[in-house]
Amino acid sequence: MSKLLAIAYKTAKCGPMNEVLCANVTQLCGVENDVFGRPGKRQVTVLSKLQWQQACHSIEVDLPWTTRRANLLVDDLVFSSADVGKHLQIGELRLEITGETDPCKKNGNSPGRFRSRTHSRLARWRNMQGIK
Repeated sequence: MSKLLAIAYKTAKCGPMNEVLCANVTQLCGVENDVFGRPGKRQVTVLSKLQWQQACHSIEVDLPWTTRRANLLVDDLVFSSADVGKHLQIGELRLEITGETDPCKKNGNSPGRFRSRTHSRLARWRNMQGIK
């Protein structure tokens, strides 16, 4: 079972990420208060701490996990395309893995040049890892 390290949500598309200590997660609403909580292709997004650290290390930039704009940060997991269709258990929460969410092009309030440089480096890192 995966260990939940952090929770965040956004109340507006491209809005700031709000970190919280706890949140309800349901099939109807996803992570409570999150703008993308409705049923659909990205109801809840989960980020592997290890893979985020690898991405940051490879681009030589230390970024907070919320830059990736995911809802849940977990430990002890490495995701790949082979995980699609599998289930992820986090405490009492059971999620179906439906695929990778494309990174948001608006990394918070980062300046444009930094944002585009970081986004392109992360995209390159994803492709080097065999993630399409």
